[in-house]
Amino acid sequence: MEVEWEENCGEYQVERFVPLYIKTHVLGLQNFFQCKLATWISNCSCVEEIWNNFKEIVFESIERFVTQKILNKISGPE
Repeated sequence: MEVEWEENCGEYQVERFVPLYIKTHVLGLQNFFQCKLATWISNCSCVEEIWNNFKEIVFESIERFVTQKILNKISGPE
C-alpha cells in the first residue's frame, strides 16, 4: 500500500476574538443605542446610508459592551 502525504497536514488557526454574548452589559448597551438612535435617524437619507450607519453602531456596541474571549493558536503536528 502506498500513501502520499502532503507537506502541511495540519491546519493552523490564528488567534481570534470570540464574543461571549451571555456576559453582555445590557444596561450600557441600551443607553448606548438610545443615545445613538436620535443622531442616526436624523442624519440618514438613503437606505444604503441607513444600513451602513446601523452596522457601524452594532459593531461599535459589540466592541464596547460584549465581553470577548481570545482563542489561542492550535499547534499542529510538526
